[in-house]
Amino acid sequence: MDVSIITIGDEILIGQVVDTNSAWMAQQLNLNAFSVVEIKTISDDNNAIIASLDSSLKSTDIVLLTGGLGPTKDDITKKALADYFGVEMIFSEETYQRIIRIFERWGQKPNEVTKEQCFMPANATLLKNKMGTAPGMWFEHEEKVIVSMPGVPYEMKYLMENEVLPKLKKHFPGKPFIHRTILTVGEGESRLATRIEAFENNLPENIKLAYLPNLGKVKLRLSGKADNASLLNKVLDAKVEELNAIIPEFIFGYEDEELESAIGKLLIEKGKTLGTAESCTGGYLAHKITSIPGSSAYFKGSVIAYANAIKHELLKVSNTTLDVHGAVSEQTVIEMVKGALDLLKTDIAISISGIAGPGGGTPEKPVGTIWMAIGNHSIIKTQKLQLGKDRLKNIEFTTVQALNMIRKFLISSKLA
Repeated sequence: MDVSIITIGDEILIGQVVDTNSAWMAQQLNLNAFSVVEIKTISDDNNAIIASLDSSLKSTDIVLLTGGLGPTKDDITKKALADYFGVEMIFSEETYQRIIRIFERWGQKPNEVTKEQCFMPANATLLKNKMGTAPGMWFEHEEKVIVSMPGVPYEMKYLMENEVLPKLKKHFPGKPFIHRTILTVGEGESRLATRIEAFENNLPENIKLAYLPNLGKVKLRLSGKADNASLLNKVLDAKVEELNAIIPEFIFGYEDEELESAIGKLLIEKGKTLGTAESCTGGYLAHKITSIPGSSAYFKGSVIAYANAIKHELLKVSNTTLDVHGAVSEQTVIEMVKGALDLLKTDIAISISGIAGPGGGTPEKPVGTIWMAIGNHSIIKTQKLQLGKDRLKNIEFTTVQALNMIRKFLISSKLA
């Protein structure tokens, strides 16, 4: 079934608030075999809401609205829905009593403004919202469904998971829609597409492949529809194995696994410990590694050697290296690895030094120049990146590349 998502709010249109609701809703709907064909944001305006509803219902079976259900005068979604359906607004005593109980828990009494929140279109079926005061509303109109939910993200998510999706699946039973997500790192979207072009061209008609790139990583999502869920699962599993055979060097995990989690598993499997020596990333790599529960089993520590003095005093990078080659150089990151191995007493160490930006670059070493090294007491490997001028993106992208460098080092034959 086709779905339209309509987000209501001037605060989104003026850029004051970012609409994260629509992306999350689309993901959940897609996972449950509903096809989102339209996402739009409209103003807090009665005519705009009615016109948008009318337009969307001409082409879709389901319309989901978020926003405009609060108690203030700019929250007009309910009145617009009543006008659209040509029904009266009626007072919901059930909603009012619920609000009273909520306010009692807060040690307060609801005022007249809050009481306005209890008026609903007469044809609405109310959806219980245990996360807030505004209930969701379910409407059935000419064999189509319209659902209105609060714009507060955690309230909307509660209603979607506990009320809306179960009712939609019961109301619109359809073919199973099943996904497999393959997580890759180290190769861009276009190059991956070239590598797996023949695989993609030979997919069955009921299975589609999508590319979802993000900062050095690309998710490959296989999606299929079929009457027989068991058979579809087998076909999708076989296609995942085919991809494993074509691009094994880029696949680090499946579904929702994080790259740092995959690295943690490899370190435990290999029985190795890790330390980091960071300059331009300022500890972000260590943060990502330690965000995984149990990482103390393999991660020993980090040196944030932002200043040259710390590189020299703690990591024993020679002054000659710093003077001749500079802090951002292959020679410096090699010495940083050696120093980290000795200081942190780890099996493996990785180092990063660069110019994250937006200033600080030179013609010889422009902003976005990054050097990394990884090694043990036997071998050290280096890598240079040349990125743009966005500081945050440079830090995040460099961290992904550093994590991938760790992954590749761990799976290399020399470490077996």
